[in-house]
Amino acid sequence: MLEKLKREVCAANLELVARGVVIYTWGNVSGIDREKGLIVIKPSGVDYDGMSADDMVVVDLHTGETVEGKWRPSSDTKTHLEIYREFPEVGGVTHTHSVNAVAYAQAGIDIPALGTTHADYFYGDIPCTRELTKDEVESDYELNTGKVIVETLHKRKIDPLAVPGIVVKNHGPFSWGKDPAASVYHAVVMEKVAEMDLKTLLLNPNANMNQYILDKHYFRKHGSNAYYGQEGKK
Repeated sequence: MLEKLKREVCAANLELVARGVVIYTWGNVSGIDREKGLIVIKPSGVDYDGMSADDMVVVDLHTGETVEGKWRPSSDTKTHLEIYREFPEVGGVTHTHSVNAVAYAQAGIDIPALGTTHADYFYGDIPCTRELTKDEVESDYELNTGKVIVETLHKRKIDPLAVPGIVVKNHGPFSWGKDPAASVYHAVVMEKVAEMDLKTLLLNPNANMNQYILDKHYFRKHGSNAYYGQEGKK
């Protein structure tokens, strides 16, 4: 079942390690088959070393039940499911505990758009959610993590494809994209711009970027009038 998607999701998980944003078992990637209503996700607590497509777990989008797999799915599965259910344009979700993005999550502040590297991929600040309540944590922590992500995007009127990432307060970053590989790409970029921001704000706590620079760099890569790169390639 979903052999191609399993290979893609496995490769995306291994890419997190290759890019240095995950150590030990600190992360997970999923992908979705919208027609079948199924997601494929990394198993819980399984080391990346030696991990293969056969280790991936298939979960029903609507019930959250495991459909296929020899392992339990990631403990963050309910969070992934909530993002998929709310945003049909999302095809892949990534979660990491990458150091610099986590610093923003633990500080409880947005990752600000300070430069053109950020603007190439995120159209504005990468938001930080509110803190989960005691009841939300104790009743269904992973589900409510997904709900607070959705709540934040809706409350701040953020297009999830224009800002394909978020940091959950006291927890860490989640990112997404059109497929698993894109969600990983955005996770890696988010970590790098978080690192750039931390260094920038050490040098100049009042650093900022004007909206017209953000607009120029974002829209030259995205939208109907984009001109960055080669025709037919993204």
